[in-house]
Amino acid sequence: MNNSVIRAKSRIVYFLLFVILFNCSSNSDSNNDGETSDDSLESNITNYSGTASVSQGLATTTVTNLYPDGTRVASLGTITSYDDIIWTVPAEGNYENDAFPFAPDLYNPNGTQNSSSEDALINFDDNDIVEIDADGDLITAYVFADNYFELYINGTAVGKDAIPFTEFNSHIIKFKVNLPFTIAMLLVDWEENLGVGSELNQGYTYYPGDGGVVAVFKDTDENIIATTGSEWKAQTFYTAPIKDLSCPSEENNLRLTDNCDTTGSTDGTSYYALHWEIPSDWTNANFDDSEWPSASTYTNTEIGVNNKPSYTNFTDIFDDNNNDAEFIWSTNVILDNEVIVRYTVE
Repeated sequence: MNNSVIRAKSRIVYFLLFVILFNCSSNSDSNNDGETSDDSLESNITNYSGTASVSQGLATTTVTNLYPDGTRVASLGTITSYDDIIWTVPAEGNYENDAFPFAPDLYNPNGTQNSSSEDALINFDDNDIVEIDADGDLITAYVFADNYFELYINGTAVGKDAIPFTEFNSHIIKFKVNLPFTIAMLLVDWEENLGVGSELNQGYTYYPGDGGVVAVFKDTDENIIATTGSEWKAQTFYTAPIKDLSCPSEENNLRLTDNCDTTGSTDGTSYYALHWEIPSDWTNANFDDSEWPSASTYTNTEIGVNNKPSYTNFTDIFDDNNNDAEFIWSTNVILDNEVIVRYTVE
């Protein structure tokens, strides 16, 4: 074999070795599925300095659709955070719990469609009154939530939303209770892309939606005794999508994401989510929420309800000239997806 052939073969061997070494190097941060390796992910996690558990990417669907009549798919899923905790997204609620009553319709596109609050009172079935205290006052609650709520009074479940995602609806709930009493609500801004808090909207496949709830409580004489506002307490327990883990911050019990990006995108599969454990006794009247942040308030325009009959049919209730109820949520109505609000009526 002459020297030119030997040199040619040597060059081929060196080239093959280079290709192998290059591929090993380029794949060192990825696994066989093209996902980022644990070491690389852990380095990204170090950018986060808060108290939440952090997950990344899409959740595994566990319930395909809670409400097949809806225009959007209301699914449930689970995802494991980097500290090996399994979380239900968008929330672990009671929609499938038959013991938790559905709230009667104020306006439901797929159910009763009252044209006014007067009609709603006339059509209300007194068999749906929830008795907490037999000798209590009869209280009527009017609730519009974007998207889903579960309402507790002194720890007793009195009504849950009939539609978890869409279409938009509202409810009227009656219960008997002695004053003072404590209102506690689980609120959920549902998501189509489970685990990353987003939906198909505005031309994007990963667009962060918004939440918001407004409620009015009246006594037996139709006097308003409570409305949603900044005097309520509100805390978030699931925040997504988070594109950059360095953007969230915390100040005492405030879980802040006002510096985080809320624009839509065509691929959010690598986005992060923040999860906090919900206290087991949060529905109880004696739960200490004194350190929780005050609820943030939002206008009708910010929430986008001025074209929804489930709201506009009842502006005499929600937008009372003398006692206007405000939409409330936590500090970020776009990124915070699971929120608890509380208020005590004296």
